[in-house]
Amino acid sequence: MTVVSYLLYGLIGGGALLALLRLAMGPSLLDRVVATDTLLVIISAGLAVYAALERDPTVVPVLVVVSLLAFVGSVSIARYVGGMLRRSATGDGRDLGLPVAAEEREGGR
Repeated sequence: MTVVSYLLYGLIGGGALLALLRLAMGPSLLDRVVATDTLLVIISAGLAVYAALERDPTVVPVLVVVSLLAFVGSVSIARYVGGMLRRSATGDGRDLGLPVAAEEREGGR
């Protein structure tokens, strides 16, 4: 391994440690979600660096799966937290339902 590969793996490892630290210490749910998403991106970057340095194309399907997992997880959590914020805005705990634009689309079918 060359100096460049040691440097790249060190930077990726340092970023992963900082993301794990934020994941453990994050005071809110959103801090932990962002830290998890960041950690998945760092894992994807590490896999990409490994595939590029070692010229190993067998890692690419794993890279695609990790990237899709990160995307679907982020979108799911964002929708969940968005629903929690919409319900809590009224103060009485009831669900507000779909946004106005979505209700118009639903009724137009």
